[in-house]
Amino acid sequence: MTDARFTTDGGPALVLSGEGPRPASVELVGRRARVTAALTGRGKTWRAVLPLRARRWGGPELPLPTGDYDVHVIAADGAAVSEPAALPLAQLGTVRASLDRWTLRVGPPVDPAYDSGEGQDALERRYAHRAARLENAVFFESFYGRNASCNPLAIDRELARRAPGVTRYWSVVDLSVAVPDGAVPVIEGSPEWWRARGSARLLVVNDWLRRRFARRKGQIVLQTWHGTPLKRLALHRPGFDPRRAIAVLRESRRWNVLLAQNPYAARILGKAYAFLSRPVWVEGYPRNDVLVTGDGAATRMSLGIRQGERVLLYAPTWRDDRDEIVDFVDPAELAAAADAVVLVRGHSRTLQQGKDAEGPRVIDVTGFPDTSLLLLAADALITDYSSVMFDFSVTGKPMYFLVPDMEHYRGELRGFYFDLAAHAPGPVVRSQEELVAALSAAPDAAHVMSYARWREKFNARDDGHAAERVVARILDQGFVDAG
Repeated sequence: MTDARFTTDGGPALVLSGEGPRPASVELVGRRARVTAALTGRGKTWRAVLPLRARRWGGPELPLPTGDYDVHVIAADGAAVSEPAALPLAQLGTVRASLDRWTLRVGPPVDPAYDSGEGQDALERRYAHRAARLENAVFFESFYGRNASCNPLAIDRELARRAPGVTRYWSVVDLSVAVPDGAVPVIEGSPEWWRARGSARLLVVNDWLRRRFARRKGQIVLQTWHGTPLKRLALHRPGFDPRRAIAVLRESRRWNVLLAQNPYAARILGKAYAFLSRPVWVEGYPRNDVLVTGDGAATRMSLGIRQGERVLLYAPTWRDDRDEIVDFVDPAELAAAADAVVLVRGHSRTLQQGKDAEGPRVIDVTGFPDTSLLLLAADALITDYSSVMFDFSVTGKPMYFLVPDMEHYRGELRGFYFDLAAHAPGPVVRSQEELVAALSAAPDAAHVMSYARWREKFNARDDGHAAERVVARILDQGFVDAG
């Protein structure tokens, strides 16, 4: 039998040991992360230490993302290695973990007493409606805590510069999510999370609030949203569903201010969320400031891309009828045909499903923390109906629209606010073969003109100073005190 235990020596780790020659390799393999064990042993016994931490994209070493990990043991002589005994749930500081034979389950370090419906109800009663004084703090959340990115991140960075005395909390699903320097991570569902969300004077979020949020008197919610819409949203989605309509209205009543990238988005979002009599700030998108002021060299280096390589970013949106990224592209074949490195970026809603794409000159960046830096590093964008098209156009670099399912998506899944094929600032193609041909073709004059009109309509305020304007308004209106 292979022995197994957890340890916190040198950080949380799973330790396996057994008799006989040490294995050739021992790994933890998850959907979005992989860890290799440090092996010791001289022939009679062996020991493998698997740290429950990983370093990705050149960033800091952080706890493993929540999820299941297969324990892969490759014996040196090809002989079978007996499976380890199960280990019950253990609290290891930055993670909770349990082992069931060859499957390791990693979770966030939330006390099990609170990891239930009753526990969450108790925390809500304790913090959501208490009469304590509000804190001069901001509670940030991006994509339900799956990363610290998008408009909230850009606002955080500018607020830290302008008002360093303001406390900044970041809602995260677990401690694998890196937060900005000086910010305080709070794990969703923990007592600290409930307290921070219930006491911060300002909340800055880019999606729906959850867990029965009730805005306290004096609290302000700035909803930045996460893209200019092509696809129909909220009350505009096909088919009337009374429950959805009630949920949309309940959600939008929680917001005080809505941020829009451009006047078009302000009009659409205001109607889609019945946000018609409250302030809408049309200031450009703070997340796009870096597309004007930065360069992609550091990101390319962190991804291991050689200087001079052509980089294609494939970033499709999610589909309401599937959990994982669409399979319209074979990234390895595309990389070979286009003589390029292909970055594959799944939507945030596909992050916890599926697994990383692999292949020669293919890098899956679904787990990369900040899409804006990927846009900066790419030479061209391949997308479909994703709002990333309205951000990438800030760069003026080529865009290609791969839309094999346009009729289905437009007619059954979502519908569009305008005719993409008629206004797209780049080739609209239906297959990978057509895409490869378009990538090697010279720019079309009609697309050049469409691109100019597109940028005039959607990117007029994306001038590199959007975060400055938004934070200036936050401070001028007293949402927090600069100190």
